Amino acid sequence: MIEGMTRRLLPAAVLLAAASLTLAGCAGNASPAAGGAGDDGKLTVVASMNVYGSLAAEVGGDAVEVTSIITSLAQDPHSYEASARDQLTVSQADLIIENGGGYDSFLDGLVEASGTEAPVLTAVEFSHDYPGAEGHDEHPGDEHADDEHADDEHSHEGHDHIEGFNEHVWYDPHTIAHLVEEIAHELGELDAAQADTFEANAAALIERIDGLETSLDAISADHAGEKIFVTEPVPVYLAAAAGLEDATPSAFSEAVEEGQDVPPATLLEAQQILRSGDVRIVIVNAQTGGAETTEVTNLAAELDIPVLEFTELMPDGVDYVEWMQQNIDEIAGALAG
Repeated sequence: MIEGMTRRLLPAAVLLAAASLTLAGCAGNASPAAGGAGDDGKLTVVASMNVYGSLAAEVGGDAVEVTSIITSLAQDPHSYEASARDQLTVSQADLIIENGGGYDSFLDGLVEASGTEAPVLTAVEFSHDYPGAEGHDEHPGDEHADDEHADDEHSHEGHDHIEGFNEHVWYDPHTIAHLVEEIAHELGELDAAQADTFEANAAALIERIDGLETSLDAISADHAGEKIFVTEPVPVYLAAAAGLEDATPSAFSEAVEEGQDVPPATLLEAQQILRSGDVRIVIVNAQTGGAETTEVTNLAAELDIPVLEFTELMPDGVDYVEWMQQNIDEIAGALAG
């Protein structure tokens, strides 16, 4: 999403009610360490949002202290205003993980202002859809990609919004598997004594991510080519991995994502698509809303089309794999309907 656009964020009370899961001591919400890999010997990892903090905590285990800057469903990374405390946190980091693609660009300013020399991993660069992406077709774990990011840790090439590119790459398990591999590699570079442990933890996590892809393949085997409608492109990677086709007019989802009014002709087109009988599921972003989203969900209800609500940020009480598996199970259940 283009930086600076106004988003219609839903009230925190609504989101908290929707996210009924309770916090189970997620390491991704840890407090900032006092001095990087200093007094307690732990590496300090800072993530822009809890999705990436959770991955780092699982790979790093007891050897890392993880701080996620965005942790609440009521926060919007697009419009987040960083604080002096955030800048201090980034300045103490040994490793920084961001999404990139213009999604969490507040972190760019923190990195620049803090003067940190910590490596920065940018998730969008591990997506096969990212312009110029190479070397991510092989399954992670076979061989490290020749340190392809070693020379551009601070280039920030993945930080600007790219027209037509879906930056919500954490909804693509294959991309995340490659990111997990790179997290383990970077942590091993920072603490060679723990490198084998990081690699083992990453392998175990990637095996769990493989389970997500197996579940998606099962959906594709039964429902490939069936159509969905999304009010925003948040879950499109996951749906595509399940073999489903996005029938949403691009002008509709782009307008909603950017907080703009959907053109009347586009709204009419969307309504016609829903009335065609071809759409099996409607998926909405539970963290944002607007008049057009309400119109779509009301029409879907009238037409008995299942409506699923997915979030951009990871709810409390689950890790990444658990969260994605819940989303996959909801898709499978709605299609089996």
